[in-house]
Amino acid sequence: MQAFGSGAMTNSIGEIRDADCILITGSNTAEAHPVISYEVVRAAKRGANLIIIDPRRIPLVDHATLFLQPHPGTDIYIFLAMMHVIIREGWLDEEFVKARTEGFDEFAAVLENYTPERAALASGVPEEQIELAARLYARGERAQGDSGFDGARGHSTILYAMGITQRSNGTDNVMTLANLSMLCGQIGKPATGVNPLRGQANVQGACDVGCLVNVFPSYQRVTDEKARKKLAKTWKVEDLPAEVGLTIVEATHAAMEGKVRAMYVMGENPMMSDPNTNHVEQALRNLDLLVVQDIFPSETAFMAHVLLPAASSLEKDGTFTNSERRVQRVRKVINPPGEALPDWQITAAIAKLVADKLGKEASAKRWSFSDVAAIFDELAASSPIYAGMAYDRLDSNGLQWPCPNKEHPGTPILHVGKFSRGKGKFNPVEARDPVEQPDEEYPLTLTTGRVLYHYHTGTMTRRSGPLHWREPRSYAEINAEDASALGLEDGGEVVIHSRRGVVRTMAKISDSVPPGTVFLAFHWREAPANRLTQDHTLDPVAKIPEYKVSAIRLEKPKSR
Repeated sequence: MQAFGSGAMTNSIGEIRDADCILITGSNTAEAHPVISYEVVRAAKRGANLIIIDPRRIPLVDHATLFLQPHPGTDIYIFLAMMHVIIREGWLDEEFVKARTEGFDEFAAVLENYTPERAALASGVPEEQIELAARLYARGERAQGDSGFDGARGHSTILYAMGITQRSNGTDNVMTLANLSMLCGQIGKPATGVNPLRGQANVQGACDVGCLVNVFPSYQRVTDEKARKKLAKTWKVEDLPAEVGLTIVEATHAAMEGKVRAMYVMGENPMMSDPNTNHVEQALRNLDLLVVQDIFPSETAFMAHVLLPAASSLEKDGTFTNSERRVQRVRKVINPPGEALPDWQITAAIAKLVADKLGKEASAKRWSFSDVAAIFDELAASSPIYAGMAYDRLDSNGLQWPCPNKEHPGTPILHVGKFSRGKGKFNPVEARDPVEQPDEEYPLTLTTGRVLYHYHTGTMTRRSGPLHWREPRSYAEINAEDASALGLEDGGEVVIHSRRGVVRTMAKISDSVPPGTVFLAFHWREAPANRLTQDHTLDPVAKIPEYKVSAIRLEKPKSR
């Protein structure tokens, strides 16, 4: 958002297959986004160079031209050193930088200090690998049929996910990737861009419609007086709040302090997904009221004062907006069981009751939607990026925002010709190390993520017999060197300690993680990874916690 004026995937999923070079960082694409990974494999088989930057050997490495394996939390040194090399070697797109960006000189001055030698010392990745990655990405070189960079720059694309955002410097990581794309002119064209892969089916849609603490629908900032007045007129209210709200971790801290007294949790399971779960549990128990609205009971639902049964995606009509900004119809297939209702009906009913209790008759009427089409019409009226959409226009293949008017076909590629903010902005970024470093007491680093057969906190997938059969129990991936030092055996038990908590799970000896690093998926209720992760240091802008880097120690359990 700060660099381009928009924080979404800049290009379409189908374009990945046509890229000449693909850089993937912070994304276990094959397991977390398997459909998108098919496009990556297609591109690689057609001759594209594939660069993977990840502290863990992920499945797509089998298709990679180049695999850079940094120490956890040090990848930003690699990004900065790549740009240092690109400027030094003259591989930047000078014409693009001059015509379409601003802030280059200040940005370039910072890069002078980030040599490949410094990055190699910080990350453990050899200098020559960093320099090769810089060349392949900047030139858009192909593994097969390279033109030799005679002036015809190929198409390079960046894919990233929560491996680089769930960090205390997540915003800096993303801005650095935006800088890299602008430096090489790899933005605003087919098969290029900076493409965040969303972690759940409708995360993009939730953000679009204002489910963030600092924006209204269409990313209109709550601090923007002009936007507030316009929306207040659309919604027929006197005014709208101008204060930025609390993020989920901040709200949990506030609940501990007694400043937040009630929470309404919809389709989320913070008792599994939020960091420092022991702290989360204390915060939830401190509430006067906890309402949970979901399709299945979850670890959070077990603590609720009120449970509201919701309909699943197959039991209701509506829309999903996917990672490529495509708004698509969801159609009801079966009736919801028992007293379950679609989320919008539950929320609207509560809002009407509250309005009635407050004597706000006009407000109560505004919540009397006849169906989801009426809700979507209201969204289009209040959201400029959805303005040209209508429910019946989504029937075939959906539409990609921005779609400003009824005749507009949607926008497959963002920032063509100019950026959403006008000129792209280079943001100078300094490298920062993870806050929690290994030490004598906690000598190893824990990183978390997902596995192919389970999804998020397992609330749905662990109820599936076939998926449970494929991946029935928790395990931690441990390098053979670390396992041998502690006498751990493959398939045996291991106890993991951090400064926040302890979990017991099965040891899986694996070369996917280097010595000093342990991987634990966060799906397992019997070994909840987030009992170990820390919530005391947040990214200063996005306020996201550092899930991906926690200091731990392992021990072999004593014989019972």
